[in-house]
Amino acid sequence: MAGFNPANFTVEKAKPLPVVLLLDVSSSMGGEKINQLNAAVKEMVSDFAAAEKNEIEILVSIITFGAEVKLHTPYTSAKDIEWQDLHVSGTTPMGTAFSMAKAMIEDKEVTPSRAYRPTIVLVSDGEPNDSWQQPLRDLVNDGRSQKCDRMAMAIGSEASNSVLNEFISGTENKVFTAQDASQIQEFFKFVTMSVTTRTKSQNANNVPKPEEVEQQIEQEKSQQPDESEDEFF
Repeated sequence: MAGFNPANFTVEKAKPLPVVLLLDVSSSMGGEKINQLNAAVKEMVSDFAAAEKNEIEILVSIITFGAEVKLHTPYTSAKDIEWQDLHVSGTTPMGTAFSMAKAMIEDKEVTPSRAYRPTIVLVSDGEPNDSWQQPLRDLVNDGRSQKCDRMAMAIGSEASNSVLNEFISGTENKVFTAQDASQIQEFFKFVTMSVTTRTKSQNANNVPKPEEVEQQIEQEKSQQPDESEDEFF
């Protein structure tokens, strides 16, 4: 009979659910757009942290594209992220951001095989100014990345809906259009609900349908107390 070995009594590590944000920080995103984007992403990360369970860890990575394409936040558990505001500069090298996201997803040392199906989120208010067609096709159609859930938001009328629609092709999602900066938070509420719903599912690889997410958001709104009820006048 084998002797007692405390190393045999280990707790299974939480399984990661990766969320990759591709965020436009070009100069045209200045002012209220970047302020609302910072607030919305910060709130989403906080909600992700609250939704994490012992068996599921929401890993958030943020790639920004503007004057440069930068890994603003490598994969980090939502509860461990110390938010640093994004700042705008430069143009819109979206194709290079697609390539970076593709490389992250394909690398099994970075996005392990045991991870749940990743979600990739794209936010932009303009047209790509670099070579984007082949990087986007590679991301959407080839390898592990083609299995990711993908969501996209166009901010204002200058955003390229053709690029964003190709980005979400193969999913059940539609491009969310924010006519002004105030609607940015609505989109990230949708992203938050979609991801956190998966943490409650028996199989976190199953992505809820958009209409199911919208229903849950409406239910959550209806359950919030009406502040006016507490007022005397």
